[in-house]
Amino acid sequence: MKGFVNAIQHGETGMVFRNSLFLPFHLEILNIWLGKEMSLLAVPDRITDLAPGSGQVAIREGESYTNIVFRKAGDLRKELGHEKGHIVIHAAEKGSDIFQKGNLHYIRIHFSNKHLLTFEIIEDPYYL
Repeated sequence: MKGFVNAIQHGETGMVFRNSLFLPFHLEILNIWLGKEMSLLAVPDRITDLAPGSGQVAIREGESYTNIVFRKAGDLRKELGHEKGHIVIHAAEKGSDIFQKGNLHYIRIHFSNKHLLTFEIIEDPYYL
């Protein structure tokens, strides 16, 4: 099992294919924000229902990766790439205590080029 803090610090990258993200680590997801940077008044969409069959998000774990599929999205790279928006995941390391504030992090996902994703740990998803 790969942790995200270490993977992000070492500059590991992920992939995006249409509405599907492949992250090179495991994590315990609490919330996901999809933010389009259209204006200063734009508020990101917050997805909190991550239960199987919710219709919004499907999550699958491989041996060394996590795959997140946004069922109601089109091509994420076209919708959010080229500085048009971002995805922020509020998460804890897999297996850690989610009730300890120090274990919780915000991960901003950048759409770099073609199918490449890069990551950074941020303080607050509302101040980007």
